[in-house]
Amino acid sequence: MNTKNAHERLDPELAEALKAVPMTEAGVFDLSDLEGTRAGIRAFAEAIAARIPDEPSVSVEEVALARPDGSTLPIRLLRPTEAAGPLPVLLWFHGGGQVLGYAAQDDPTLKRLALEVGCVVASVDYRLAPEAPAPAAAEDGLLAYRRLRRQAAALGIDEDRVALAGQSGGGGIVAATALMIRDQGEPAPLFQALSYPMLDDRNTTASSHEITDIGIWDRATNILAWNLILGDRAGSDEVPAYSAPARATDLTGLPPTFVAAAELDVFRDEDLSYATRLQASGVPVELHLYPGAYHAWDLFAPDAAVSAAYVHAWYGYLRRQFTARQP
Repeated sequence: MNTKNAHERLDPELAEALKAVPMTEAGVFDLSDLEGTRAGIRAFAEAIAARIPDEPSVSVEEVALARPDGSTLPIRLLRPTEAAGPLPVLLWFHGGGQVLGYAAQDDPTLKRLALEVGCVVASVDYRLAPEAPAPAAAEDGLLAYRRLRRQAAALGIDEDRVALAGQSGGGGIVAATALMIRDQGEPAPLFQALSYPMLDDRNTTASSHEITDIGIWDRATNILAWNLILGDRAGSDEVPAYSAPARATDLTGLPPTFVAAAELDVFRDEDLSYATRLQASGVPVELHLYPGAYHAWDLFAPDAAVSAAYVHAWYGYLRRQFTARQP
């Protein structure tokens, strides 16, 4: 058993980056002031985007899909303008614990991904809790997946190379969407890529008790988030797998899966467990566990060696999977 506390086990580069992260008493994400934190994240993302030179070789187009209730689901399509089509497409779900964030916040990262992998990225501006409790976000994911495949020819994408990917809360939505796609009898996604995903509302794992004071999505923040996502159902026996994918008892028939987990993340053990259960169910799994890393380390310390290792592994997986099914 490792007797060092989480702070003593931090990767040195990540520990240094953490010192520059502005913290409230609740950590980076103060969910007791949800609107204030949402506004702060938007301002932070916009400030970062303003400092990054635009990438003219990636076009950005927003399409609007109609939900059954008549409301609109926006999707941002990021496309390498010089790549020959039809292109594979990565259906992307942003992070934010399912209560924070918006699709455009990831534009700088996704433009780089689109160029380096050679794919279209379709970033879903899914509904957030508590205004839209789970599984509303996964329902948005299912709608986006169906419509993109049906409109593939008009959008210049390859309907047989549509994959799902997301980080943190968005990774949990990916897992739930994949379950919905399977259960609805839709053609399976090419793969799903889950980066430190949020999968389990019960908060009973060892890592969920261990990670309490790093300041980036610790135990207390996670409990508050799940209460916003599920209300009084959080932690009860009434939570379906479409709302918390770790609850799924049958993982057969799901697409090949990439899982990236961080050693010092509250989600570590639920991520490792999900990957192991997928593999035991006959699903091909590529699993990476990053030592000394906290939640979303690649966003807070993008220049660190452990962040570069993650991006290399992730992009490599995307390229291999997309190329293997190239027409």
